[in-house]
Amino acid sequence: MFRVDPKTVTRWAKAGKLSSIRTLGGHRRYRESEVRELLAGMMPTQRRGNDFE
Repeated sequence: MFRVDPKTVTRWAKAGKLSSIRTLGGHRRYRESEVRELLAGMMPTQRRGNDFE
């Protein structure tokens, strides 16, 4: 979704930009709402093709 290396997302979590939950297997899980919020802050506003009439 972010189009960055997975290690970058891990660094963001360690820096506090994104909270993560660790599974028993050691994997990280991120809240969808936080991911969408971070994505919205990163993406420039763009017009979608269906916005034109």
